[in-house]
Amino acid sequence: MKIALLMENSQAGKNPVVLNELKTVADPLGHEVFNVGMDGENDHHLTYIHLGIMASLLINSKAVDFVVAGCGTGQGAMMSLNLHPGVFCGYCLDPSDAFLFNQINNGNALALAFAKGFGWGAELNVRYMFEKALTGERGAGYPIERKEPQVKNAGILAEVKAAVLKSDYLETLKSIDQSLVKTAVSGERFQSCFFEHCKNPELANYVKSMIE
Repeated sequence: MKIALLMENSQAGKNPVVLNELKTVADPLGHEVFNVGMDGENDHHLTYIHLGIMASLLINSKAVDFVVAGCGTGQGAMMSLNLHPGVFCGYCLDPSDAFLFNQINNGNALALAFAKGFGWGAELNVRYMFEKALTGERGAGYPIERKEPQVKNAGILAEVKAAVLKSDYLETLKSIDQSLVKTAVSGERFQSCFFEHCKNPELANYVKSMIE
């Protein structure tokens, strides 16, 4: 599985800690991690709004399979990611949130709080959340006897989101303030991950037009 880590300006200084914990969990499982957001306060400036655009491009182009994002509270990142077609983002404050999201909702993105509650032992909490999010059978249900209705409801939610967001995905991107998109795709690490693994030529051409 390919996993993208997206961090915005307010918590960019914590990127090395979060990236280390993510790789500590993901690498032994054979997952590939791409650090495509900010990796320090002097990096290109991103807000949680940009993270939603970036996550949607990476997920909808199939450049990555899963996204880890966040902001100070995690709430803004969650809302931003969930605005976009094809992105199903859960909100996690502790390992049980990550476990239940994995088992019940089987989404493709997480939003974490990197300021609220991020004190002593925070790196351990982040590591344990990643362990619960990335291990075990996804969508297995919890409790197990609830698997059938939970899987059914997850499918219904996907159908409802698709119905609400009727426009073609590329058209939704073009309807956004293009300066926001341009900033979102401006990072070299994002571009490297996106162009190397993008499976949608139309989206690739669009992103190229944003950076030329």
